[in-house]
Amino acid sequence: MNGIPSAGTTLEVARIVNVTVTDDTLSVDLEDGRTISIPIGWYPRLAYGTSAERAHFQISSAGYGIHWPDLDEDIGIEGLLLGKKSTESHTSWKRWLQRKNTCETL
Repeated sequence: MNGIPSAGTTLEVARIVNVTVTDDTLSVDLEDGRTISIPIGWYPRLAYGTSAERAHFQISSAGYGIHWPDLDEDIGIEGLLLGKKSTESHTSWKRWLQRKNTCETL
């Protein structure tokens, strides 16, 4: 065999077993013992959510994603492992924030 073998990397994806959200950090515990902690500012909907809204989440049945129904936010484990921030557009974010603020004042 000549040359360099393929340098492909396989992402090891473990299931989510616990989620903790504080005013500063999103922490996700995985079934293999790892904990991923990310600044909450990476996900503006979480950052602007109330403590109650952040605490109301669902881990997907397969264990590879988290859904916050009150914030209409979904975060997958692969994105967390790869260090990806929210990709929501500024326009979408502003529209969501305006709707949220309108609902809170009613």
